[in-house]
Amino acid sequence: MMKLTYKLSVFVFLFLGVFSYSQQKKQFSNVSNILQSIIPNIKTDSWVLIHKSYGKDNIIKQSGAVKDYIPQSSGFNMGIAEEDEFYYIVYSSGGKTEYVTDFDGLKKFVGKVDDIEDAAIFAATEGYIVDEEFRDMAGNYYEDKSNYYLDLGKLTSKECPYQKKHFTLIISKSSGTITNVKDNGAYIELYNKKCTNNPRLLKIEKKEEPKDEPKKSTRSTKRR
Repeated sequence: MMKLTYKLSVFVFLFLGVFSYSQQKKQFSNVSNILQSIIPNIKTDSWVLIHKSYGKDNIIKQSGAVKDYIPQSSGFNMGIAEEDEFYYIVYSSGGKTEYVTDFDGLKKFVGKVDDIEDAAIFAATEGYIVDEEFRDMAGNYYEDKSNYYLDLGKLTSKECPYQKKHFTLIISKSSGTITNVKDNGAYIELYNKKCTNNPRLLKIEKKEEPKDEPKKSTRSTKRR
């Protein structure tokens, strides 16, 4: 009986260990690697993923021979990027050159959610971001048999204060849709000098200014 109990304890311990390990969160490496994992859902003769930065096009993924294309002036991004930094896709289908420069086009190009990278891309089309600087809070994931679980960020205000929140999203593997969103609160909140609602400025304004002390009157005495 003791041996049986011991064996059951060992089995339960190992099972819980494997289960907890499978639930460990993994971090996304970066946005570029996520996009490079794309397998198009539409038939293409060739396609390229281009990262544009500081006015320069860099091909970071290529499938088939690169066709002549027109450099684009706008595109999409899944993270926090500089103003002139974005990605776009050029693909050839039936001898015609097409461009993917927004999230609607990206969603059609990717199609069904087949893996965790697709899940992150789908979440990006809904306004969420992979924050490479804060991946512990807004750039990690784990999965089980039924769902993908992603901790991602969202820029909730570009005004005063500049604010980013992080959320936990559950994306169903069967439907490829977001089934639950948990708001984990703000992880960045920045006020600049122009923010009239800056708490520090408000505290300073509330302080009473020191009142001027009344001046002592001096009387001159005449000698007689």
